[in-house]
Amino acid sequence: MSSREEKNKKKQDELEQELKREKRIKAIKIIIKIFICSFIAILIISTYTDYISKNIIVKEERIRNEKIPSSMNGIKIIQFSDLEYGSTIFNKEVKKIVKIINERKPDIVVFTGNLIDKNYNIKTKEQEKLISELQEINTTMGKYAVSGKNDKDIFNTIMNQSDFIILNNNYDLIYNNDNTPILMVGLSSLNQKEREIDKAYKYFSEETHNSNIYTITIMSETDDLDDITSRYNSNLVLAGNSLNGEIRLPFVGGIITKEGSKKYKDSYYKVNDSEIYVSNGIGSPEAKFRLFNRPSINLFRLTNKK
Repeated sequence: MSSREEKNKKKQDELEQELKREKRIKAIKIIIKIFICSFIAILIISTYTDYISKNIIVKEERIRNEKIPSSMNGIKIIQFSDLEYGSTIFNKEVKKIVKIINERKPDIVVFTGNLIDKNYNIKTKEQEKLISELQEINTTMGKYAVSGKNDKDIFNTIMNQSDFIILNNNYDLIYNNDNTPILMVGLSSLNQKEREIDKAYKYFSEETHNSNIYTITIMSETDDLDDITSRYNSNLVLAGNSLNGEIRLPFVGGIITKEGSKKYKDSYYKVNDSEIYVSNGIGSPEAKFRLFNRPSINLFRLTNKK
């Protein structure tokens, strides 16, 4: 027959075991709750980031400058940049992009570099489809492009066959129904060490040049922009490459810094007489998703009226 002490000890052991079981059950419930909450959070973030990565917005800006010829009042320029085909962008998304562009009925379209993702080996059939889609972009005054740091020989092939004028270190005078043009200057990639600034702006060394001409510069990387704007007139600069940080956080801004876009990485700057717009871009080559930074196309309307 058990003594009172033994019965008490047995009861104590049973209570301790019961307490341990309750703690285990409570811990398991907490783990399950954490797992469920984490799963839901990941699902929401994944759905959200996938949504903003694929849903392109159009950012509209009115550009006012007295140098803009009257014949150019109201013309529309669309900039798209950093397609990074093969990252988050494929033929389905390109079709959508072309549709968005054509719906705005642009007069001029410019592409500011990084056509194919650097880690993506685009197949011949994909090239043909990409060319076919880009050919469908309609303008009244022309399509222009410059290379980015990821662009290789295939860039020239695709853009030439898509009816884009490649303006690497070159310029073009664009007219609209009269004899007063605007100047479009293009700079090749800074990363490829092929950028020739003086060659690109050689218009200003010609005897017949107009020193007061309204000038637009298209480029990918912007790290030498201070040097450019100190030497040559450029009223409007349209740049790419930075993706505005690709992933942006409130009060912090973009957190992914691109080589060649260390200083001018956000969407807008004013430097001397130059207005600088840096595209959000379209693809997502590094993180493969966007956060608080929708992929976008820029639409600019020119006017000389205040």
